[in-house]
Amino acid sequence: MTTTAHGGLTAADFFAARLAFQTDVADVHTALSGDDDPGFALVDSRSAQAWRQGRIPGALHLPTAEITARASALVPLDRPVVTYCWGPGCNGATRAALEFARLGYRVREMLGGVEYWIREGLPVATDSGTVRQPVDPLTGPAADQCGC
Repeated sequence: MTTTAHGGLTAADFFAARLAFQTDVADVHTALSGDDDPGFALVDSRSAQAWRQGRIPGALHLPTAEITARASALVPLDRPVVTYCWGPGCNGATRAALEFARLGYRVREMLGGVEYWIREGLPVATDSGTVRQPVDPLTGPAADQCGC
């Protein structure tokens, strides 16, 4: 049975669109961990203070309010972008993704933000070096992969 919502959008259309415009911490980590170019620019849209507190290694710092003015100098237009902010309680990555999309970039939002990156025990860059927290069993898999 195909469920149709307003405007003829099916459930399949909705979920396909989510996968086209969103990604998750595990997929971003996998892409960044390879030997090859991950195929996107990872953009941290938080403030300078938040950036200094800790960020995903390899991320580019570009606060949302500066995207329109600085994006073209930092990220080629043909380079896909993945945005992140604090976490699921914050829509900063969504706003950043919208700004990139308005400029013509192909963009995805990383679900969970840096909060879930940290909670899944992944490396965090600080001005003092790279640190890792233990995996939070409520948010991260006990094994290397969750199997989804």
